[in-house]
Amino acid sequence: MKLIVFDCDSTLSSIEGIDELARAKGEETFQEVEALTNGAMNGDIPLDEVFARRLAIIQPNVSTCKEVAQLYIDTIEPTAEQTLAELRARGWSVVILSGGFKRLIEPLAELLKIERIEAVPLSLDDEGNYLSFDDTYPTTYNGGKPEIIRQLKAEFSPSQVIMVGDGASDLETKGDVDLFVGYGRYTERAKVKAGADSYIYSLDALLEIAH
Repeated sequence: MKLIVFDCDSTLSSIEGIDELARAKGEETFQEVEALTNGAMNGDIPLDEVFARRLAIIQPNVSTCKEVAQLYIDTIEPTAEQTLAELRARGWSVVILSGGFKRLIEPLAELLKIERIEAVPLSLDDEGNYLSFDDTYPTTYNGGKPEIIRQLKAEFSPSQVIMVGDGASDLETKGDVDLFVGYGRYTERAKVKAGADSYIYSLDALLEIAH
């Protein structure tokens, strides 16, 4: 089998889910959280530090989670469905590997027919209020995405692995994949563009790369 692994936020969808959770709590909260997100994605602030700080600020509940889950679908990358269908026809298995929250990403993954989602578990109580996130989950800290790539390789023994993403945490996987493809449709990050094996602005450009 061949494995192609996608980041979710600003890659399969135009949004950053954590920022949209913050936006639902008001403009001031949004600006504070967005600055932390950008710091992490540009590689300026450690991921583990950012995760706890953002969620302490936001305290997301079930209604905001549902709202953002729908936003992922509403802002889907325009070529994603067609591209993934063609990749599957070529024998690629598709995985989402995200620092976002699994419960928010699941509806988009279902639409894209992606069964394997590696993303952060988020816990709410019976009333739908925020309890916690799993701070031991690998994508909450630097070096976590390569860790999961290595787990996937051990599990599936793929003949080839491609990673596609926009952020510094995606670029960290470069040493563990056969090809790292940087993605710049929504956010072009200089560090990622400089480090990528290939850099694209539309997911259908993968069809020129992944044979």
